Amino acid sequence: MNVTPHVLDPAGGCPHAANARLLTQGAVAPVLLPGGVEGMAVLGHDALRDFLSHPEVAKDARHFTALADGHIPEGWPLRTFATVQGMTTADGADHRRLRGLVGKAFTARRVEALRPRVEAVTAGLLDGLAAAAREGGGVADLRRHYALPLPLGVICELLGVDAEYRDRLHHLSNQVVATDIGPEQALAANRELVEVLAAVAAARTARPGDDLTSALIAARDDGGDRLSQPELIGTLILMIIAGHETTLNLITNAVRALCAHRDQLALLLDGRAAWADAVEETLRWDSPVSYFPFRYPTRDLTVDGTLIPKGTPVLAGYSAAGRDEKTHGPDAGRFDLTRAPAAKHLSLGHGPHYCLGAPLARMEATIALRSLFTRFPDLTLATPEPDLPRHASFVGNSVRTLPVRPV
Repeated sequence: MNVTPHVLDPAGGCPHAANARLLTQGAVAPVLLPGGVEGMAVLGHDALRDFLSHPEVAKDARHFTALADGHIPEGWPLRTFATVQGMTTADGADHRRLRGLVGKAFTARRVEALRPRVEAVTAGLLDGLAAAAREGGGVADLRRHYALPLPLGVICELLGVDAEYRDRLHHLSNQVVATDIGPEQALAANRELVEVLAAVAAARTARPGDDLTSALIAARDDGGDRLSQPELIGTLILMIIAGHETTLNLITNAVRALCAHRDQLALLLDGRAAWADAVEETLRWDSPVSYFPFRYPTRDLTVDGTLIPKGTPVLAGYSAAGRDEKTHGPDAGRFDLTRAPAAKHLSLGHGPHYCLGAPLARMEATIALRSLFTRFPDLTLATPEPDLPRHASFVGNSVRTLPVRPV
C-alpha cells in the first residue's frame, strides 16, 4: 500500500499534532524533505531505539544514494548535516577515533569541575535578565538574555573561542540548522561559518591554551594521522551547534512548560520533585530536537513492518518518540514530573552516537531552571503560548523569543 509522504514544513512550527497523526499510522513514516527529496522518519520510541543502534545503519554520507548520484544540490538546506566531516557523520573506527579526541572534555569529572563556573555565569545572567526587564517595562526575552548566553558561553570557553566571535557563531549556527532558507543563503552561512572557525583555529594555533580546540590542533599536528584539517573544522562546527543550540532549546522549552503547568512548578518549589526531573520530562515531552538528520540503511531494512530502502536519508523523530503512547502510556501528552519510569526518552540519542555532551547539557539546564525559579518563583510568560513565534526549522524544536515577566 502506497502512503502519501508527510511533507515536512521548512518553516518549522509545532510538531506535536502532526506527530500524533503520523503515530496512529505506524512507527515509521515516509517524508518529503525540502527540494522534493524523499526520505523516511522513525517516530515510534521502540522502533527508533532499535534503529539508532542497528549495526546496518550508517552515518557516513557515502551511503546517501541521492547524494552519491548527484541529485542533492550544493545549496540544499540540510546538506551540511550529511557532508560535514566529524564524529556525527563517521562510522566504526573513524567515529571512535574522533569521539575519543573530543570525549576527554566531557568526562563526568571534567563536567563536574565546570559546575562552579556554570553557577557563577547563571547568577550573572539572572542579574542581566532583571535589568533587561526593568528597561523593557517589566518584560525581557528570556531566550536572548538567559537561555542562550549560558550554553553558548560555556561551550565557547571549553573550545577557547574568543568573545568577539560568539554572537556571529550563534547567528551562523542558527542559519545552518534552519530549513527555510534558500540555496544562496545556505551556502553563504556555511562558507562564513567555516571561515570564522578557521580563524578561531588559527588563533589557538598561535596561542595554544587549556582548551579543546588547542588539544584538537595538537592532535592534528601529531603526524597528521589523528585529525585532518577538514575534520578539525567539522568537529568545531558540530561542537558549536550541538553545544549550545540544543541546550538553548531545552531551557526555553522547560521554562515554557513550567509556566504553563504551575502545579508542576509548585512541586519543584516545595521540594516534592527534583529540578533534574523537570529537565528529563522536558526532554521527553518537548524535545529540543524534533527531526534529526541523517542515518542511512546500508541494505534494505524493515523497521516495525515498514521497508526503508538502502541509502534512504532517515530522520530520527525525537519529538514524536517522546509522546509515543505505546511506550509512555495514554497520558503521554501530559507534562508530569512524577511520571514513572523517570527519564525514559531518546532525546539525547541512543547507541554509539549517544550525545557526548549529555552530562553538560543536563547540568546546565538543571542549574538554569533551579536558579531562575528560585529567584523569580512568580515568573510568567508575557506573550500567550500560541502567539510565540516558532523556530524556523523542523530540526530544532522551540520558539524564537520567550518574553517573560520575571517579577
